[in-house]
Amino acid sequence: MNESPTHGHLPRLSPEHYRGLAVVHWVMTVHGRTIGWLTPQFHVQCREALLHTMVRYSLLSPCYCLMPDHAHFVWMGVDDTADLTLAAEFFRRQTNLLLAPMRWQKEPYDHVLRESERKRGAFGAVCQYVFENPVRKGLVGKWPEWGFSRAILPGYPDVAPRREDFWDVFWKIYNQRVDPSAP
Repeated sequence: MNESPTHGHLPRLSPEHYRGLAVVHWVMTVHGRTIGWLTPQFHVQCREALLHTMVRYSLLSPCYCLMPDHAHFVWMGVDDTADLTLAAEFFRRQTNLLLAPMRWQKEPYDHVLRESERKRGAFGAVCQYVFENPVRKGLVGKWPEWGFSRAILPGYPDVAPRREDFWDVFWKIYNQRVDPSAP
């Protein structure tokens, strides 16, 4: 980490690591690891908050997984205006309203993906790790059975990780968003 942690705060890289075409794996934990908030209604409302976050901060989320006491999100900036730190703050404010009286812990954990982790195969492995969380916890036998994981690609509601062609379609969308002049 480039910055030293202050008392009570998780260490963070410098702000430029979270801007532009950055890719971040966020883990947000419910305060006290409280359970009972993860419902289909919360999921719908969370997806709406995610969609607004993705549009507002120029992001795509190729994967997320809501777990009984925490959540994983992989977010990718698609232009110079993207700011994943501001996006996380906005998203947390919106979803804390939905979680009330519970709330997220004070700070999320983040992992800014290195260039080597952003290559297609390695990146797919990061997303697969996120999707496999409910399998590792014994909640389902196979990740597609978990009803609280998907992707948010604004403008493409039918492009879902459970589709056979998801990664091919995802990379086309991502490349078009990053460079609209590309064929």
